[in-house]
Amino acid sequence: MERRLLYKVLLVLGVLALCVYFTFPLEKRINLGLDLKGGMHLLLKVDTSGLAASAKADAADRAIEVIRNRIDQFGVRETSIQKQGEDEIVVQLPGVTDRDRAIDIIGKTALLEFKLVSSDAEKLRQALEQSIPEGFELKYSEEDNEPLLLEKQAVLTGDALTGAEVRFSSSEFNEPVVGLVFNSEGAKKFGQLTADNIGKRLAIVLDGKVQSAPRIKEAIPSGEAVITGRFDVEQAQDLALVLRVGALPAPMYIEEERTIGPLLGQDSINKGVKASIIGCTLIFAFMAVYYLLAGIIADIALLFNLLIILGGLGMLPVLFPGVSATLTLPGIAGIALSLGMAVDANVLINERIREELSAGKTLRSAISNGYDKAFSAIFDSNITTLIAAFLLFQFGTGPIRGFAVTLTIGILASIFTAIVVTRTIFESLLSFGLIKSLPMLKIVGQTKIDFIGKRKIFYALSLIVIALGLTVFLRMGSKAYGIDFAGGELQEYSFKDPVAIDPVRQALKEIGLADAVIQQFKDNPKAVLIRTSANKTSAITEKLKEKFPEQDIQILRIEHVGPVAGKHLKTKAMHALTWSLIGILIYVAFRFKHFNFAFAGVVALFHDVLVALGFMAMSGRQIDLLSVTAFLTIAGYSINDTIVIYDRVRENSRLLRKQSLAELINLSVNQCLGRTLLTSGVTLLSVFAILSYGGEVLSNFAFALLVGFISGVYSTIYIASPLVLATIQKRSAK
Repeated sequence: MERRLLYKVLLVLGVLALCVYFTFPLEKRINLGLDLKGGMHLLLKVDTSGLAASAKADAADRAIEVIRNRIDQFGVRETSIQKQGEDEIVVQLPGVTDRDRAIDIIGKTALLEFKLVSSDAEKLRQALEQSIPEGFELKYSEEDNEPLLLEKQAVLTGDALTGAEVRFSSSEFNEPVVGLVFNSEGAKKFGQLTADNIGKRLAIVLDGKVQSAPRIKEAIPSGEAVITGRFDVEQAQDLALVLRVGALPAPMYIEEERTIGPLLGQDSINKGVKASIIGCTLIFAFMAVYYLLAGIIADIALLFNLLIILGGLGMLPVLFPGVSATLTLPGIAGIALSLGMAVDANVLINERIREELSAGKTLRSAISNGYDKAFSAIFDSNITTLIAAFLLFQFGTGPIRGFAVTLTIGILASIFTAIVVTRTIFESLLSFGLIKSLPMLKIVGQTKIDFIGKRKIFYALSLIVIALGLTVFLRMGSKAYGIDFAGGELQEYSFKDPVAIDPVRQALKEIGLADAVIQQFKDNPKAVLIRTSANKTSAITEKLKEKFPEQDIQILRIEHVGPVAGKHLKTKAMHALTWSLIGILIYVAFRFKHFNFAFAGVVALFHDVLVALGFMAMSGRQIDLLSVTAFLTIAGYSINDTIVIYDRVRENSRLLRKQSLAELINLSVNQCLGRTLLTSGVTLLSVFAILSYGGEVLSNFAFALLVGFISGVYSTIYIASPLVLATIQKRSAK
């Protein structure tokens, strides 16, 4: 074995060993996202409107510390708490199943105040008649709804606390109470307060609600007090927890929530794994059968590609401390696209080798020339998608950024495995004399179709399809968008047995939700999806459990997006898509020395996204973040396909200088037709598997990919290539 080949073998083995080390054990190296293993994602808005200007600046930072302390005591592991913008906090709680309790602990302001209760009956009467005296406020006790007139100015606050713990009252019911312990200064003030106001009532107010208002019977110099109420033990524990770690600097409200129950998370994993195994098996089988030995080598490269992606994710915490290796559904989409591009690269190489063998070259020369001629197309298409992935990460939101990360790793892996790994295997086999020939099957022969001559027919067809789809989309209005962009709340429940929609609708009418949208799915008749415009999860859950007591109802997922967050997500998604297209436009124009090539390619890319959008609207599917991820996947795949044609036009323009541009484009499209159909057909095998076995969560995503990939083949042939001719008057591409 020559030294150059030996170095390549050592490089491949070194990368393999490194990736194995950072991949296994898989469950320790890579975390599953909340959409796969269940948990809560919260976007909290800190309301600074009531703060002084000097206190607004660090309110979110102080809130993060309070939330972190609360969660640490709550016992949730692997949490993520990050500041977003000036006044937003993103909280992720893996594995949390008690949604209401978690929200209460995180979101409770926990502002504790002690206020004296007025004993003047006349003033109370005036207050009840909507004439509250100056310096007082009217409150109602949480215990028995008793009206109380409180002094507005608190005589003591929770800042003086050093501890809070659950105790049990000495009454016959032995009820849980929360015992408070003050610091030395607080104990002194509390002792003086109780001594000066014996016989009066002292209200204990938490977040503006009167928990209790006991009468002061004697001075309490010990600095200890208790909060009573109708608590169970768990509620008392949670109240003690938030009081111990201190109050939030300002109130907060939930702008976005995504809660995935463990049942749905596990179901997503099971269906995702099943779909992936079926899709990969079909791809591997086809490559091995169609390309024989070359296909088996390509399959080895695809496995290596997947290993590099997983290893790359495992390396992230090492390369970027503080960053976790997390795999999400959009991340899986990025892996799917990168594997599709890896398949494309191997098909491109094998078809080039076939051409060289047909031209009478020796096996060694055919393999060498095949790689050399395929390199520019592979490089350009992958770099173009890499630029798009970088811009998606810069301008996208969480799910889109997860897609961009796995896509970036996958593209780098695709280039390495297609160009280095497979060539090293071929050269090693040649070096040891283990292969003398390289037979391959052939389905699509050399064609001589006049694609350019029929371009106007297909321009018209595309315009009709896009116009029809956009008309339906625009007529749907806000109904065209999922809650990611339109706002609202979505709840999905699992019933023990299949349930009819009518009884569910009647139950919702009884709580004022007659306009709620209710859906069931063919693949899971035990699940019911409910969409409302307001936050009504607790009321819906209680009503369903009341109406269907024998059904053992479980929450599969809850998604809540406020109007501000919905607008923000839509804006970020549009920015991510727009900047990615601009990046593609600039790079293609630079590489092919003509803006016209870039313009035609981006028009074809827009065409494919709009066709997918239109078909989703016509099939009644809503646009959500996963749909946008699908559109980005379509864009990357489409431009990849188009660049392969452009590369062949560029090559032929140098070889066949006497041919017109129309002849060059027709020839190039016909030469690449077999590769285009093969690549798209093989990739569609995995898309069909996701659509058929991936479940309801991935249904929209897979449907958009199916339409978009088919449209991508069509647009490469009938839109991008003819548009180059329509916009360039020169004979050839330079």
